[in-house]
Amino acid sequence: MTGAGLQCLPSAADPAKRLAARLGLPVHQIAVHRFPDEELRVTVGVASETTIVFASLHQPNDKLLALLFASEALRRGGAKRLVLVAPYLCYMRQDAAFHEGEAISQKVIGPLLADSFHRVVTIAAHLHRTANIRDVFPGIEADDLSAMPAVADALRAGIDGQTVVVGPDEESRPWVSDLAARLGLDHAVARKSRRGDRAVEIAIADPARLTNRPVLLVDDIVSSGATLSACAKALQSAGATAIDAVVTHALFPPELAGTLFAAGIRSIKSTDSVPHPTNAIALDGVLVEALRKECAS
Repeated sequence: MTGAGLQCLPSAADPAKRLAARLGLPVHQIAVHRFPDEELRVTVGVASETTIVFASLHQPNDKLLALLFASEALRRGGAKRLVLVAPYLCYMRQDAAFHEGEAISQKVIGPLLADSFHRVVTIAAHLHRTANIRDVFPGIEADDLSAMPAVADALRAGIDGQTVVVGPDEESRPWVSDLAARLGLDHAVARKSRRGDRAVEIAIADPARLTNRPVLLVDDIVSSGATLSACAKALQSAGATAIDAVVTHALFPPELAGTLFAAGIRSIKSTDSVPHPTNAIALDGVLVEALRKECAS
């Protein structure tokens, strides 16, 4: 049995292969077979003593079952340490019940994965009222990494020094200020009022700061595009000369890009946490640094 190895779900094969190459690890694609009644059969490769399992958890429901089945097979195959690398981590946004009868998905998914893995590594988890990713996964190691080092490296060479980095709401302040500091740029945070899943109002506190300046609009997750569109329109009204967007997790349908461009966004770049036509920023370097200790033995 080898000291460390990497296995991945089929949908994550390409980024998993790149990550394995940088870590110097063998990589195996987990086989997932779907029976006519929609049940899954999962077949893993030969287990390593430390096995890293790579799976980005967009469109998550089947993937969650596949991960649980893979964990069982790997443990039975001799794995002593299982590390889940999920660049996008699902079901984190529902951390409270806002209406009577609602399930709190975070409270279910956290313990479920904690029972199957010894460590969870993710990037920009969509946490609201949860202060620390370790609170989601009781009794195991957990790391919530920032995408901003990779974003800064990707954008640094071509950025206009007059650009203002803008976040859509107060929640975005930590990563917006981090990226602005890395790029040596000014930054600002808008005020967001949500009226529903697709209805958002954006207010710019000091629009004069943005007049006749380019803007880099930064968001962690885009799914419906409502926030990004509303923010772009507010920035146009404030007099921004150009609006480019950077997204950590691009969950929106590719055909929605046209709507975002029509709202005034000139370009959209996303990280490769989720496969998407806008992918332009690789997260390999961020993940490699976090996983080096798993490959040391």
